Amino acid sequence: MKTGDILIYSCVIIGAGIGLTLDNILPGVLIGLGVGYLLKYALINEKNRDI
Repeated sequence: MKTGDILIYSCVIIGAGIGLTLDNILPGVLIGLGVGYLLKYALINEKNRDI
């Protein structure tokens, strides 16, 4: 498992937890997925795009 994937999975789990507190889990998961992808591409250099 690559480090970028772990970052995305953790954001999805955090988003699901926030969604559970708001009684609507699906938007929390989708927002967590989007934030995870944004963080993945923001934190990885142009040289290491395959991570």
